[in-house]
Amino acid sequence: MAESSKDRVPNYGDAAARLEEILQRIEEGQVDIDELSGLVREAATLVALCRDKIHAAEVQVRTITEQLEREVPAAADDGEPEP
Repeated sequence: MAESSKDRVPNYGDAAARLEEILQRIEEGQVDIDELSGLVREAATLVALCRDKIHAAEVQVRTITEQLEREVPAAADDGEPEP
């Protein structure tokens, strides 16, 4: 069964672009009061999604950096002079 675009989790770029669009509409007064609460709810969901993606990226970078730092001393112990 195909996943609908409504069920798809947006990537960071798409989420940030949608947040920008929502903010712009609200700032320009293009939103009536009946639509506002739905947009604010959507924006809150997108902010949480972006935070989660940023946190996951930070963890990945930290893990890779720590792995590289462990490998560098091992390479230095191979008898090669350090620069």
